[in-house]
Amino acid sequence: MRLTKQTNYAVRMLMYCAANDGHLSRIPEIAKAYGVSELFLFKILQPLTKAGLVETVRGRNGGVKLGRAAERITLFDVVKVTEDSFAMAECFEDGAVECPLVDSCGLNAALRKALGAFFDVLAEYTIDDLVKARPQINFLLGLDDLRAPKIAAPAA
Repeated sequence: MRLTKQTNYAVRMLMYCAANDGHLSRIPEIAKAYGVSELFLFKILQPLTKAGLVETVRGRNGGVKLGRAAERITLFDVVKVTEDSFAMAECFEDGAVECPLVDSCGLNAALRKALGAFFDVLAEYTIDDLVKARPQINFLLGLDDLRAPKIAAPAA
């Protein structure tokens, strides 16, 4: 299984916002930190906002902040919002294959169990875990030199 770039950068965007805790993060700054286009990040922002993982603040001094505390956003939360399909084989897709074993296949059962284990592990890790695992994250993302206006912390 391979996660999409959208999921990869969604996690990175959330990590940036978590590391920039108490300040608004701006898309151009996030794009520069990761070397990715602003347009791509704006595209990712929409499903994250809809799911309540981030909030946007409009206006000249606007930006992006986490929609809830970083320790309450799991990797599974992000993956289920940003990935279109979890079909590990064509038999996972409804009506995609005419196999007589589809409902009683050992491979199908094994893959479903593996996917469940994958989701369980993702649910164990939060954005906060990822940020705390990198004590130098603010330096690496250029946040030490760049500070946006102070904001209220997200509700716990």
